[in-house]
Amino acid sequence: MKITCIGGGPAGLYFAILAKRRDPRREVVILERNRPDDTFGFGVVFSDATLENLEGADPRVYSAIRRSLAHWDDIHTHFGGRVLVSTGHGFSGLSRQRLLSILQERARELGVELRFEEDVRAYEPILASSDLVVAADGVNSHARDTFAERFVPHIDRGNNRFVWLGTTFPFDAFTFYFEENEHGLFRVHAYRYEPERSTFIVECREDTWRAAGLDRASEDETIAYCERLFHDKLEGHRLLKNKSIWRSFPTVHNERWSWENLVLLGDAAHTAHFSIGSGTKLALEDSIALADALDAHTRVPDALAAYEADRRPKVESLQRAAQVSLEWFENTERYMGMEPIQFELSMLTRSLRVSHENLKVRDPALVREVDAWVFRKSAEQSGVTITGIARVPPPMFTPYRLGKLLLDNRVVVSPMCQYSADDGTPNDWHLVHLGSRAVGGAGLVMAEMTDVSAEGRITPGCTGLYRPEHAPAWRRVVDFVHGASTAKIGIQIAHAGRKGATKRMWEGIDQPLPEGQWPLIAASPIPYLPHSQTPRAMDREDMDEVKADFVRAARMADEAGFDVIELHFAHGYLLATFISPLTNRRTDEYGGSIDNRMRFPLEIFDAVRAAWPKDKPMSVRISATDWAPGGITPEDVIALSVMLREHGVDIIDVSAGQTDPSAKPVYGRLFQTPFSELVRLEAKVPTITVGNIQSWTDVNSIVAAGRADLCALARAHLYDPYWTRHAAAEQGWEMPWPKQYVSVQRYLPRMK
Repeated sequence: MKITCIGGGPAGLYFAILAKRRDPRREVVILERNRPDDTFGFGVVFSDATLENLEGADPRVYSAIRRSLAHWDDIHTHFGGRVLVSTGHGFSGLSRQRLLSILQERARELGVELRFEEDVRAYEPILASSDLVVAADGVNSHARDTFAERFVPHIDRGNNRFVWLGTTFPFDAFTFYFEENEHGLFRVHAYRYEPERSTFIVECREDTWRAAGLDRASEDETIAYCERLFHDKLEGHRLLKNKSIWRSFPTVHNERWSWENLVLLGDAAHTAHFSIGSGTKLALEDSIALADALDAHTRVPDALAAYEADRRPKVESLQRAAQVSLEWFENTERYMGMEPIQFELSMLTRSLRVSHENLKVRDPALVREVDAWVFRKSAEQSGVTITGIARVPPPMFTPYRLGKLLLDNRVVVSPMCQYSADDGTPNDWHLVHLGSRAVGGAGLVMAEMTDVSAEGRITPGCTGLYRPEHAPAWRRVVDFVHGASTAKIGIQIAHAGRKGATKRMWEGIDQPLPEGQWPLIAASPIPYLPHSQTPRAMDREDMDEVKADFVRAARMADEAGFDVIELHFAHGYLLATFISPLTNRRTDEYGGSIDNRMRFPLEIFDAVRAAWPKDKPMSVRISATDWAPGGITPEDVIALSVMLREHGVDIIDVSAGQTDPSAKPVYGRLFQTPFSELVRLEAKVPTITVGNIQSWTDVNSIVAAGRADLCALARAHLYDPYWTRHAAAEQGWEMPWPKQYVSVQRYLPRMK
């Protein structure tokens, strides 16, 4: 087999080594456009876990890398006049040039042919003469771009500017600086890679970069500016340059990684922001996976398909985490008002992959300090001081005051439609469903989306608050929750709008009823699906009628005894159709700007607020993104959240999407939490976060880092109604049980 690698960086070299080592009969050639000693940057970073992956792939390379590493366990964060130290992280730095030298030497030793200063521009002869061609030619891959119609690349550029510098200052930890001057805030990521050499990455917003004149600066002028700015931190040491130009970080995605006998590797296939780790890590792990696939499959196309099937999910998971981390650094100004200990936790957990529990394993002293701080803040906010306990509670078990309502903990049972009512009337199913989850320990249980009129239902099975018998039926559920638990209970009221008159979820979600449809209304006459019923654009008479329906529903909710009411402004239902520009095409005073698009939803809010008791809190659920071009913007979200705050909302339940069926959500762990953080910190309003919160350590992390005040879980509570009690038991935190269940207080089941 003849293998040609285009690109002699870490990806191409390491794959060539593995391919040749595993089968010396393979002819392996590397074509590299630069000289052997011509490389960009200073040092690369590996975690201890990454190094373990390399050990088995080629022990000789692993040993040479280990001998050259600068290792550290600590992270130092300079913030608020303090140096916050977190330990137990396990990272190593290595000179990029030293890494290339190790890989080049090992490749030659194995018989790989290295051909430098060969700039490939014609691919047909190479593809024709090789069994496999590996395009490992970096982020600006010429091979990828030449065959763009095959790979379909997408490159998203970050909003910040950064420059990659070096320094003679020998950092003894992974170090972060946050330095403000008259031009704005500068962030520094710094780490040592040799005894007297460190990487020093300076990052800032575009407007800061321009205000400082760095958009016009040469490399020497950039060095001079940064040396002045960080003079005290560098303690007289110099900054170094190496192709140190300011740039925006490119996140590379490709719809396909291979075509015929050509495959992308490393940065040519994908990138992940430097704040979460090294692109070199991804490149080396790609190389291992591709070598494994070649060993497992005799046909090259089968091997390339297996390589992509194995690597793509892992890479995309890391890219999602890297994107969240990138956005944290793009918006660091948002966090500068935090107290130092919370800022530290926010930064350490910024990718949402490192959690409260994970940090507890790495650095228990830091987590104890965090928990004590959260406990003190909770006491101030709630007015509740818990005494006589052996240790402070985990963050999720601190009390929270929602308006004048006191919640025992930060766990919320998210509203979940059950599609089991009869003309809006809840029944025994709802009693057991909500009652069991209240007994299960959640601080707040939210009843499902409940419609304000028969015409406002999603399906014939949706609950309502529009008939006289609805309030007493709901009262039965509320009384049970209040009598059998310490949980509070709320209800979400809504009108389905253009998403109404559809089948129950298990019969075909969002599919129109084959018969028995009722007329639909919306902000604009746009059907949800092409074959859905087209709604009528609302006029003033419709608006007045819907407003009266919401007021009636709110009064009935109070009659039923609910503690909290939530208005549904999200997920493409009626009020959401006014808010999103995708569904609001109006040319009157209810369309156009976000102020106009919020006009009718705010009319509803004000009318309900006037009808709802002043001592009971109100929430609003919003969609913070439509996941579609032309949809709601972050600026819109901040603006509408400020409007809601000014109109008297107590908390905003921050969700996302479901506005338009063409949406392309970016799913993943805690995928909606960054939107909650945006609203909470930018609009200065308390939030509930939802979306793939899977574990109690997620809840602890979110609360402690200030990403939300409350955490709503849906599927986790369907799977385990006693999720909160089980979370308490697993953390060694005692919750009082109902007297009927007191015998279980000390019971923990055997797992095997």
